[in-house]
Amino acid sequence: MMDGMDDESEILNCGSGGQKDNRSETVDLTDNSLRVDISDALSEKDKVKFTVHTKTTLPEFQKSDFTVVRQHEEFVWLHDRFEENEEYSGYVIPPAPPRPDFDASREKLQKLGEGEGTFTKEEYNKMKQELEAEYLATFKKTVAMHEVFLCRLAAHPVFRNDHNFRVFLEYDKDLAVRTKNKMEVVECFMKSLTKSTDELLLSATVKDHNEFFEQQKNFLIEYHNHLKEATTKSDKMTSRHKDVADSFVKLSMTLTQMATTEHSDLEKFLTKVADTFEKVRKTEARIASDEDLKLSDTLRYYMRDTFAAKRLLYKRLRCLANYEAANRNLEKARAKNKDIVAAEAAQQLACEKFEQMSEKGKEELVDFKARRVAAFHKNLVDLAELEIKHAKSEVQILKSCIASLKNEE
Repeated sequence: MMDGMDDESEILNCGSGGQKDNRSETVDLTDNSLRVDISDALSEKDKVKFTVHTKTTLPEFQKSDFTVVRQHEEFVWLHDRFEENEEYSGYVIPPAPPRPDFDASREKLQKLGEGEGTFTKEEYNKMKQELEAEYLATFKKTVAMHEVFLCRLAAHPVFRNDHNFRVFLEYDKDLAVRTKNKMEVVECFMKSLTKSTDELLLSATVKDHNEFFEQQKNFLIEYHNHLKEATTKSDKMTSRHKDVADSFVKLSMTLTQMATTEHSDLEKFLTKVADTFEKVRKTEARIASDEDLKLSDTLRYYMRDTFAAKRLLYKRLRCLANYEAANRNLEKARAKNKDIVAAEAAQQLACEKFEQMSEKGKEELVDFKARRVAAFHKNLVDLAELEIKHAKSEVQILKSCIASLKNEE
Protein backbone atom coordinates (compact mmCIF):
# COMPACT_ATOMS: atom_id res chain seq x y z
CA MET A 1 0.00 0.00 0.00
CA MET A 2 0.98 3.58 -0.55
CA ASP A 3 1.20 4.49 3.12
CA GLY A 4 4.58 2.86 3.55
CA MET A 5 6.05 3.71 0.16
CA ASP A 6 9.43 5.33 -0.25
CA ASP A 7 8.01 7.28 -3.22
CA GLU A 8 5.70 9.16 -0.88
CA SER A 9 8.63 11.05 0.59
CA GLU A 10 8.92 12.84 -2.75
CA ILE A 11 5.66 14.66 -2.25
CA LEU A 12 5.76 15.23 1.46
CA ASN A 13 7.64 18.46 0.91
CA CYS A 14 5.03 19.80 -1.47
CA GLY A 15 4.00 22.42 1.06
CA SER A 16 7.34 24.11 0.64
CA GLY A 17 7.60 23.53 -3.07
CA GLY A 18 4.78 22.65 -5.46
CA GLN A 19 2.04 24.38 -3.55
CA LYS A 20 3.53 27.86 -3.47
CA ASP A 21 2.09 28.59 -6.89
CA ASN A 22 -1.38 27.56 -5.69
CA ARG A 23 -1.10 29.79 -2.67
CA SER A 24 0.02 32.83 -4.67
CA GLU A 25 -3.10 32.53 -6.82
CA THR A 26 -5.35 32.91 -3.81
CA VAL A 27 -3.65 35.23 -1.33
CA ASP A 28 -1.50 38.33 -1.20
CA LEU A 29 2.16 37.44 -0.75
CA THR A 30 3.50 40.99 -0.42
CA ASP A 31 3.29 40.98 3.39
CA ASN A 32 5.97 38.78 4.95
CA SER A 33 5.21 39.50 8.61
CA LEU A 34 3.31 36.20 8.91
CA ARG A 35 4.12 33.38 6.49
CA VAL A 36 2.55 29.95 6.86
CA ASP A 37 3.14 26.84 4.79
CA ILE A 38 2.77 23.07 5.09
CA SER A 39 6.38 21.94 4.99
CA ASP A 40 5.71 18.23 5.41
CA ALA A 41 2.82 15.76 5.45
CA LEU A 42 2.39 12.11 6.28
CA SER A 43 -0.45 9.94 5.03
CA GLU A 44 -1.55 7.16 7.35
CA LYS A 45 -4.35 4.68 6.88
CA ASP A 46 -7.13 6.77 8.41
CA LYS A 47 -5.62 10.26 8.62
CA VAL A 48 -3.13 12.76 7.26
CA LYS A 49 -0.72 14.60 9.54
CA PHE A 50 0.26 18.07 8.28
CA THR A 51 3.40 19.79 9.52
CA VAL A 52 2.50 23.50 9.65
CA HIS A 53 5.51 25.79 9.48
CA THR A 54 5.27 29.46 10.53
CA LYS A 55 7.71 32.34 10.13
CA THR A 56 6.72 35.67 11.64
CA THR A 57 7.92 39.03 12.88
CA LEU A 58 4.71 39.74 14.79
CA PRO A 59 5.27 40.35 18.54
CA GLU A 60 2.18 38.33 19.52
CA PHE A 61 4.05 35.07 18.90
CA GLN A 62 6.63 33.68 21.30
CA LYS A 63 9.01 32.60 18.52
CA SER A 64 9.80 33.79 15.03
CA ASP A 65 10.09 30.33 13.47
CA PHE A 66 8.17 27.23 14.64
CA THR A 67 6.27 24.14 13.48
CA VAL A 68 3.32 22.10 14.75
CA VAL A 69 1.60 18.93 13.52
CA ARG A 70 -2.09 19.18 12.74
CA GLN A 71 -4.82 16.85 11.42
CA HIS A 72 -7.77 17.67 9.16
CA GLU A 73 -10.25 17.85 12.05
CA GLU A 74 -8.20 20.65 13.57
CA PHE A 75 -8.43 22.66 10.34
CA VAL A 76 -12.21 22.24 10.45
CA TRP A 77 -12.22 23.28 14.12
CA LEU A 78 -10.34 26.46 13.22
CA HIS A 79 -12.74 27.27 10.38
CA ASP A 80 -15.74 26.79 12.68
CA ARG A 81 -14.23 29.18 15.24
CA PHE A 82 -14.21 31.93 12.60
CA GLU A 83 -17.64 31.00 11.22
CA GLU A 84 -19.27 31.09 14.66
CA ASN A 85 -17.64 34.34 15.81
CA GLU A 86 -20.07 37.26 15.43
CA GLU A 87 -17.15 39.69 15.18
CA TYR A 88 -16.41 38.21 11.74
CA SER A 89 -19.99 38.41 10.42
CA GLY A 90 -18.98 41.09 7.91
CA TYR A 91 -16.14 39.03 6.43
CA VAL A 92 -15.83 36.30 3.81
CA ILE A 93 -14.60 33.35 5.87
CA PRO A 94 -12.12 31.26 3.83
CA PRO A 95 -13.73 27.89 3.05
CA ALA A 96 -12.53 24.92 5.09
CA PRO A 97 -10.34 22.48 3.15
CA PRO A 98 -12.14 19.32 1.95
CA ARG A 99 -11.66 16.11 3.90
CA PRO A 100 -8.79 13.95 2.59
CA ASP A 101 -10.22 11.06 0.59
CA PHE A 102 -7.85 8.38 -0.60
CA ASP A 103 -10.34 5.50 -0.35
CA ALA A 104 -10.81 5.15 -4.12
CA SER A 105 -7.06 5.02 -4.81
CA ARG A 106 -6.44 2.60 -1.95
CA GLU A 107 -9.26 0.35 -3.14
CA LYS A 108 -7.83 0.25 -6.66
CA LEU A 109 -4.37 -0.57 -5.32
CA GLN A 110 -5.81 -3.32 -3.14
CA LYS A 111 -7.71 -4.87 -6.07
CA LEU A 112 -4.57 -4.68 -8.20
CA GLY A 113 -2.60 -6.48 -5.51
CA GLU A 114 -5.26 -9.18 -5.22
CA GLY A 115 -5.18 -9.77 -8.98
CA GLU A 116 -1.40 -9.61 -9.34
CA GLY A 117 -1.20 -13.21 -10.56
CA THR A 118 -3.45 -12.49 -13.57
CA PHE A 119 -1.03 -9.92 -15.07
CA THR A 120 2.42 -10.15 -16.50
CA LYS A 121 5.12 -8.43 -14.48
CA GLU A 122 5.31 -5.57 -16.99
CA GLU A 123 1.53 -5.10 -17.03
CA TYR A 124 1.39 -5.13 -13.24
CA ASN A 125 4.20 -2.56 -12.89
CA LYS A 126 2.59 -0.20 -15.42
CA MET A 127 -0.81 -0.35 -13.73
CA LYS A 128 0.76 0.04 -10.30
CA GLN A 129 2.65 3.15 -11.47
CA GLU A 130 -0.62 4.62 -12.77
CA LEU A 131 -2.44 4.07 -9.49
CA GLU A 132 0.48 5.39 -7.45
CA ALA A 133 0.57 8.52 -9.60
CA GLU A 134 -3.18 8.98 -9.03
CA TYR A 135 -2.71 8.60 -5.28
CA LEU A 136 0.18 11.07 -5.20
CA ALA A 137 -1.77 13.63 -7.24
CA THR A 138 -4.67 13.40 -4.77
CA PHE A 139 -2.26 13.74 -1.87
CA LYS A 140 -0.66 16.87 -3.34
CA LYS A 141 -4.06 18.46 -3.91
CA THR A 142 -5.05 17.69 -0.32
CA VAL A 143 -1.94 19.39 1.04
CA ALA A 144 -2.45 22.36 -1.30
CA MET A 145 -6.04 22.99 -0.17
CA HIS A 146 -5.10 22.85 3.51
CA GLU A 147 -2.20 25.23 2.93
CA VAL A 148 -4.31 27.72 0.96
CA PHE A 149 -6.80 27.87 3.84
CA LEU A 150 -4.07 28.80 6.33
CA CYS A 151 -2.43 31.29 3.97
CA ARG A 152 -5.72 33.07 3.38
CA LEU A 153 -6.07 33.53 7.13
CA ALA A 154 -2.45 34.62 7.55
CA ALA A 155 -2.73 37.21 4.77
CA HIS A 156 -5.95 38.74 6.12
CA PRO A 157 -5.33 41.87 8.23
CA VAL A 158 -8.00 40.87 10.79
CA PHE A 159 -8.01 37.06 10.76
CA ARG A 160 -4.26 36.87 11.37
CA ASN A 161 -4.75 38.43 14.81
CA ASP A 162 -7.37 35.90 15.92
CA HIS A 163 -6.51 34.11 19.17
CA ASN A 164 -7.63 30.68 17.95
CA PHE A 165 -5.52 31.06 14.82
CA ARG A 166 -2.44 31.80 16.93
CA VAL A 167 -3.20 28.76 19.10
CA PHE A 168 -3.52 26.61 16.00
CA LEU A 169 -0.15 27.81 14.67
CA GLU A 170 1.83 27.94 17.90
CA TYR A 171 0.50 25.41 20.42
CA ASP A 172 2.78 22.40 19.96
CA LYS A 173 0.46 19.87 21.62
CA ASP A 174 -2.59 18.06 20.30
CA LEU A 175 -5.62 20.38 20.23
CA ALA A 176 -7.78 17.44 21.35
CA VAL A 177 -10.25 18.00 18.54
CA ARG A 178 -12.32 14.90 17.88
CA THR A 179 -14.52 13.87 14.98
CA LYS A 180 -18.19 14.74 15.48
CA ASN A 181 -20.40 11.86 16.62
CA LYS A 182 -23.67 10.97 14.91
CA MET A 183 -25.76 13.16 17.19
CA GLU A 184 -23.53 16.17 16.55
CA VAL A 185 -23.65 15.54 12.81
CA VAL A 186 -27.45 15.52 12.97
CA GLU A 187 -27.41 18.74 15.02
CA CYS A 188 -25.13 20.41 12.46
CA PHE A 189 -27.47 19.30 9.68
CA MET A 190 -30.48 20.72 11.51
CA LYS A 191 -28.68 24.02 12.12
CA SER A 192 -27.78 24.21 8.44
CA LEU A 193 -31.39 23.48 7.50
CA THR A 194 -32.60 26.17 9.90
CA LYS A 195 -30.17 28.70 8.42
CA SER A 196 -31.32 27.85 4.90
CA THR A 197 -34.96 28.26 5.89
CA ASP A 198 -34.21 31.53 7.68
CA GLU A 199 -32.35 32.79 4.62
CA LEU A 200 -35.34 32.06 2.39
CA LEU A 201 -37.70 33.81 4.80
CA LEU A 202 -35.42 36.83 5.06
CA SER A 203 -35.10 37.10 1.29
CA ALA A 204 -38.88 37.06 1.00
CA THR A 205 -39.71 39.44 3.86
CA VAL A 206 -36.76 41.86 4.21
CA LYS A 207 -36.18 44.39 1.44
CA ASP A 208 -32.58 45.50 1.04
CA HIS A 209 -32.54 49.00 -0.43
CA ASN A 210 -28.77 49.02 -0.88
CA GLU A 211 -28.21 48.63 -4.61
CA PHE A 212 -24.66 47.29 -4.23
CA PHE A 213 -25.61 44.39 -1.95
CA GLU A 214 -28.75 43.60 -3.93
CA GLN A 215 -26.68 43.31 -7.11
CA GLN A 216 -24.09 41.22 -5.30
CA LYS A 217 -26.78 38.83 -4.07
CA ASN A 218 -28.24 38.30 -7.53
CA PHE A 219 -24.79 37.93 -9.07
CA LEU A 220 -23.46 35.46 -6.49
CA ILE A 221 -26.53 33.22 -6.72
CA GLU A 222 -26.25 33.01 -10.50
CA TYR A 223 -22.45 32.82 -10.43
CA HIS A 224 -22.47 29.96 -7.91
CA ASN A 225 -24.83 27.97 -10.15
CA HIS A 226 -22.57 28.56 -13.17
CA LEU A 227 -19.51 27.49 -11.18
CA LYS A 228 -21.27 24.32 -10.06
CA GLU A 229 -22.19 23.43 -13.63
CA ALA A 230 -18.73 24.30 -14.95
CA THR A 231 -17.07 22.18 -12.25
CA THR A 232 -19.16 19.16 -13.22
CA LYS A 233 -18.29 19.57 -16.89
CA SER A 234 -14.62 20.16 -16.13
CA ASP A 235 -14.51 16.98 -14.05
CA LYS A 236 -16.04 15.04 -16.94
CA MET A 237 -13.45 16.46 -19.34
CA THR A 238 -10.63 15.50 -16.98
CA SER A 239 -12.13 12.04 -16.56
CA ARG A 240 -12.22 11.54 -20.35
CA HIS A 241 -8.52 12.43 -20.61
CA LYS A 242 -7.80 9.87 -17.90
CA ASP A 243 -9.83 7.32 -19.88
CA VAL A 244 -7.73 8.09 -22.97
CA ALA A 245 -4.55 7.58 -20.95
CA ASP A 246 -5.91 4.26 -19.64
CA SER A 247 -6.74 3.20 -23.20
CA PHE A 248 -3.17 3.93 -24.28
CA VAL A 249 -1.91 1.74 -21.43
CA LYS A 250 -4.06 -1.17 -22.62
CA LEU A 251 -2.99 -0.66 -26.23
CA SER A 252 0.67 -0.53 -25.23
CA MET A 253 0.40 -3.73 -23.16
CA THR A 254 -1.52 -5.56 -25.90
CA LEU A 255 1.00 -4.62 -28.58
CA THR A 256 3.87 -5.62 -26.30
CA GLN A 257 2.26 -9.02 -25.76
CA MET A 258 1.81 -9.44 -29.49
CA ALA A 259 5.44 -8.50 -30.09
CA THR A 260 6.74 -11.05 -27.57
CA THR A 261 4.49 -13.91 -28.69
CA GLU A 262 4.56 -13.50 -32.47
CA HIS A 263 8.35 -13.35 -32.96
CA SER A 264 7.75 -12.33 -36.53
CA ASP A 265 8.83 -9.48 -38.76
CA LEU A 266 6.30 -7.29 -36.94
CA GLU A 267 8.11 -7.57 -33.62
CA LYS A 268 10.14 -4.37 -34.00
CA PHE A 269 7.14 -2.52 -35.42
CA LEU A 270 4.84 -3.59 -32.59
CA THR A 271 7.46 -2.83 -29.95
CA LYS A 272 8.07 0.66 -31.33
CA VAL A 273 4.34 1.46 -31.54
CA ALA A 274 3.78 0.08 -28.03
CA ASP A 275 6.57 2.31 -26.71
CA THR A 276 5.02 5.29 -28.49
CA PHE A 277 1.63 4.65 -26.93
CA GLU A 278 3.31 4.47 -23.51
CA LYS A 279 4.93 7.87 -24.06
CA VAL A 280 1.69 9.41 -25.29
CA ARG A 281 -0.08 7.89 -22.29
CA LYS A 282 2.20 9.79 -19.94
CA THR A 283 1.46 13.05 -21.78
CA GLU A 284 -2.30 12.44 -21.64
CA ALA A 285 -2.02 11.72 -17.92
CA ARG A 286 -0.20 15.04 -17.44
CA ILE A 287 -2.92 16.83 -19.41
CA ALA A 288 -5.60 15.34 -17.15
CA SER A 289 -3.60 16.27 -14.05
CA ASP A 290 -3.05 19.87 -15.24
CA GLU A 291 -6.72 20.31 -16.15
CA ASP A 292 -7.73 18.98 -12.77
CA LEU A 293 -5.34 21.31 -10.94
CA LYS A 294 -5.63 24.49 -13.00
CA LEU A 295 -9.31 24.35 -13.98
CA SER A 296 -11.41 21.90 -11.94
CA ASP A 297 -9.75 22.72 -8.63
CA THR A 298 -9.98 26.46 -9.29
CA LEU A 299 -13.68 26.19 -10.13
CA ARG A 300 -14.31 23.98 -7.11
CA TYR A 301 -12.43 26.28 -4.74
CA TYR A 302 -14.27 29.41 -5.85
CA MET A 303 -17.57 27.57 -5.74
CA ARG A 304 -16.91 27.10 -2.01
CA ASP A 305 -15.58 30.65 -1.69
CA THR A 306 -18.68 32.03 -3.43
CA PHE A 307 -20.82 30.13 -0.95
CA ALA A 308 -18.85 31.84 1.84
CA ALA A 309 -19.57 35.22 0.21
CA LYS A 310 -23.28 34.32 0.07
CA ARG A 311 -23.09 33.53 3.79
CA LEU A 312 -21.81 37.07 4.39
CA LEU A 313 -24.85 38.49 2.57
CA TYR A 314 -27.19 36.29 4.59
CA LYS A 315 -25.62 37.43 7.87
CA ARG A 316 -25.94 41.06 6.78
CA LEU A 317 -29.61 40.52 5.87
CA ARG A 318 -30.19 38.99 9.30
CA CYS A 319 -28.48 42.04 10.82
CA LEU A 320 -30.77 44.31 8.77
CA ALA A 321 -33.82 42.40 9.99
CA ASN A 322 -32.65 42.87 13.59
CA TYR A 323 -32.13 46.60 12.95
CA GLU A 324 -35.64 46.97 11.52
CA ALA A 325 -37.05 45.05 14.49
CA ALA A 326 -35.21 47.43 16.85
CA ASN A 327 -36.77 50.39 15.02
CA ARG A 328 -40.23 48.92 15.43
CA ASN A 329 -39.63 48.25 19.13
CA LEU A 330 -38.50 51.87 19.58
CA GLU A 331 -41.67 53.14 17.91
CA LYS A 332 -43.80 50.96 20.19
CA ALA A 333 -41.89 52.14 23.28
CA ARG A 334 -42.41 55.78 22.32
CA ALA A 335 -46.09 55.17 21.59
CA LYS A 336 -46.52 53.60 25.02
CA ASN A 337 -44.06 56.03 26.63
CA LYS A 338 -42.39 53.07 28.32
CA ASP A 339 -38.80 51.71 28.30
CA ILE A 340 -37.80 54.36 25.78
CA VAL A 341 -34.16 54.61 26.95
CA ALA A 342 -33.58 50.86 26.67
CA ALA A 343 -35.25 50.73 23.24
CA GLU A 344 -33.16 53.66 22.01
CA ALA A 345 -29.96 51.99 23.22
CA ALA A 346 -30.90 48.73 21.50
CA GLN A 347 -31.78 50.58 18.30
CA GLN A 348 -28.50 52.50 18.35
CA LEU A 349 -26.51 49.31 18.89
CA ALA A 350 -28.33 47.53 16.05
CA CYS A 351 -27.78 50.52 13.77
CA GLU A 352 -24.04 50.66 14.48
CA LYS A 353 -23.64 46.93 14.01
CA PHE A 354 -25.48 47.01 10.69
CA GLU A 355 -23.49 49.99 9.38
CA GLN A 356 -20.16 48.43 10.38
CA MET A 357 -21.13 45.12 8.84
CA SER A 358 -22.20 46.82 5.61
CA GLU A 359 -18.92 48.75 5.40
CA LYS A 360 -16.74 45.70 6.03
CA GLY A 361 -18.89 43.51 3.83
CA LYS A 362 -18.52 45.84 0.88
CA GLU A 363 -14.73 45.87 1.27
CA GLU A 364 -14.66 42.07 1.47
CA LEU A 365 -16.83 41.57 -1.61
CA VAL A 366 -14.76 44.01 -3.66
CA ASP A 367 -11.60 42.19 -2.57
CA PHE A 368 -13.25 38.85 -3.33
CA LYS A 369 -13.91 39.96 -6.92
CA ALA A 370 -10.33 41.16 -7.46
CA ARG A 371 -8.89 37.98 -5.97
CA ARG A 372 -11.22 35.78 -8.01
CA VAL A 373 -10.50 37.50 -11.33
CA ALA A 374 -6.73 37.38 -10.76
CA ALA A 375 -6.83 33.66 -9.88
CA PHE A 376 -8.91 32.68 -12.91
CA HIS A 377 -6.78 34.80 -15.23
CA LYS A 378 -3.55 33.22 -14.02
CA ASN A 379 -4.84 29.65 -13.97
CA LEU A 380 -6.48 29.82 -17.39
CA VAL A 381 -3.34 31.31 -18.96
CA ASP A 382 -1.24 28.63 -17.26
CA LEU A 383 -3.58 25.91 -18.48
CA ALA A 384 -3.52 27.19 -22.06
CA GLU A 385 0.29 27.25 -22.04
CA LEU A 386 0.43 23.72 -20.61
CA GLU A 387 -2.09 22.41 -23.16
CA ILE A 388 0.04 23.85 -26.00
CA LYS A 389 3.17 22.36 -24.46
CA HIS A 390 1.63 18.89 -24.14
CA ALA A 391 0.13 19.04 -27.65
CA LYS A 392 3.55 19.85 -29.11
CA SER A 393 5.06 17.03 -27.08
CA GLU A 394 2.53 14.51 -28.42
CA VAL A 395 3.08 15.67 -32.00
CA GLN A 396 6.84 15.27 -31.58
CA ILE A 397 6.42 11.77 -30.11
CA LEU A 398 4.26 10.68 -33.06
CA LYS A 399 6.59 12.27 -35.62
CA SER A 400 9.57 10.49 -34.06
CA CYS A 401 7.71 7.18 -34.16
CA ILE A 402 6.76 7.59 -37.83
CA ALA A 403 10.30 8.63 -38.78
CA SER A 404 11.77 5.66 -36.88
CA LEU A 405 9.39 3.21 -38.57
CA LYS A 406 10.19 4.62 -42.01
CA ASN A 407 13.92 4.20 -41.38
CA GLU A 408 13.40 0.54 -40.53
CA GLU A 409 11.54 -0.23 -43.77
